[in-house]
Amino acid sequence: QGNAQAVKEEHLPWVIPTDVDFKPTGESPLRGSKELKERVEKLYGAGWTPEYDTIDTFGDSSWYYLRYTDPRNEGEFAHKEHLKKWMPIDFYMIGPEHIVLHLLYSRFLTKFLRDEGYISIDEPFSYMRHQGMILGPDNRKMSKSKGNVINPDIVVNEYGADTLRMYEMFMGPIEADKPWNETSVGGVYRFLLRIWKKYQADYTEEYTGEENKEVVITLNKTIDKVTRDIESLKFNTAIAAMMTFINEWEPQPNALSKNNAKKFLKALSPFAPFITEEIWHTLFEEKMSIHLTEWPMVDSQALKDSTITIPVQVNGKMRGTVEI
Repeated sequence: QGNAQAVKEEHLPWVIPTDVDFKPTGESPLRGSKELKERVEKLYGAGWTPEYDTIDTFGDSSWYYLRYTDPRNEGEFAHKEHLKKWMPIDFYMIGPEHIVLHLLYSRFLTKFLRDEGYISIDEPFSYMRHQGMILGPDNRKMSKSKGNVINPDIVVNEYGADTLRMYEMFMGPIEADKPWNETSVGGVYRFLLRIWKKYQADYTEEYTGEENKEVVITLNKTIDKVTRDIESLKFNTAIAAMMTFINEWEPQPNALSKNNAKKFLKALSPFAPFITEEIWHTLFEEKMSIHLTEWPMVDSQALKDSTITIPVQVNGKMRGTVEI
């Protein structure tokens, strides 16, 4: 009758044919499959034809998160209780090349499945943010044809995975396009090396130092900023704050107790998971992974400045400052 009919359940799974030629004819490659045509007529009768124009790969990427809620279910794409528990997605990060079609298809399929009674949610994502692209050193999109592709394996082999991870977060605001800079990669590596040496110098032996109050204050301010910056996805400024802190802490031996040194290590751990785990186990002899511990608490009293600088104005013009 010309009406579309679903494949019967007893004929599932519907296996993709292998006798397909992918020449650019302007038509779906499935049209050239003799096996697919014969299969349909054998199962449903002479004159029946399969659907050749199937949904593209965007379709797959537009519902996979629903399958993630119940990936081993062989009877349906996901049980309603699992969907109810896990959906909608709390937070979704997406790049510029997929943001239009992927978002369009995801919302369309979600609303279609809602209308058909399979799910109860109206939108797939509660909160979504756009991320920029990492460009080549020439400030253009990475492409083999342009010869500006950065191989992450080479970076890892030379500097380590922590450096690669941290540099990508340090490059700039998460939503901005950012060109690769080999010099800056080395700068992040040196920062991590300084942290490694500082912990080796101060905590290899039994700690006997007396804490420096100013360094403790700066530590708490740093942890407070890193905490707030992570929540708002400002990873580059969080790393900058930790770099500022190490500049103050590094020249002063035994300025932090082991407990406070552990706090800084915890704050650094999401950015440099491997080096922090290594220090955590080898120097502090902790059994539990640093990534399973609680986030460091900030001492609210330490956030208060002991002195503040007040500008002095005369007739609307600043004539000096006074420390109070």
